Amino acid sequence: MSGQSEKEARVALADAYRRVVDLGLTELSSGNLSMRLGDGMLISPAGADRDNISEDRLVLVDRDGRWENGLKPSSEWQLHAQVYRSNPRTSAVVHTHSDNCVAVACHCRDLPPFHYLVGVFGGDNVPCVPYSTFGSDTLAKDVADALETHYACLMANHGMTACGPTLDIAISLAHRLEILCRQYLLAHRMGEPRHLSSEDIAAFKERAGPTGYGR
Repeated sequence: MSGQSEKEARVALADAYRRVVDLGLTELSSGNLSMRLGDGMLISPAGADRDNISEDRLVLVDRDGRWENGLKPSSEWQLHAQVYRSNPRTSAVVHTHSDNCVAVACHCRDLPPFHYLVGVFGGDNVPCVPYSTFGSDTLAKDVADALETHYACLMANHGMTACGPTLDIAISLAHRLEILCRQYLLAHRMGEPRHLSSEDIAAFKERAGPTGYGR
């Protein structure tokens, strides 16, 4: 995204928001997307949904958390800003309340390594951060801390957040986590599924090599 103009970024982010809705990852105005732009970020506005999202409704928030009069950024803008501050390699953040991620997150538990693709998120599991009120500094810090070592996390009794070096990768990771949470819930109907070992996950990462998304 380096060198991308604000106009190009606005088109890309509005398109990405629609894609996330079309993938079934967010409904009504429950999700929010952002991308790094210069020293600040471009983020979907409060109350955004597929019908009202547009390039001119996106909100530019500067490095000091200020934006121009008019539309307000998403209520989770501090979460996005904290992720960017904590990890300079992150260029896009996707936060959703997708069904299966919410279902697992409401049990306040990490997604365990029941499938080798859990390894694409950077660790041996996908962590679930503790519950905090939406839009709070505590939630922003907890999510940012989790995303320093992983590319996605669950948020207890809330949803999920994914990050990446591009919008496409961040969206793909959000989609992958929703699929894995669905598969975990299906497998769990027969009891807790077998967990892969740290060695199994490490072997997957080695085999995936540079073709996978890794820091």
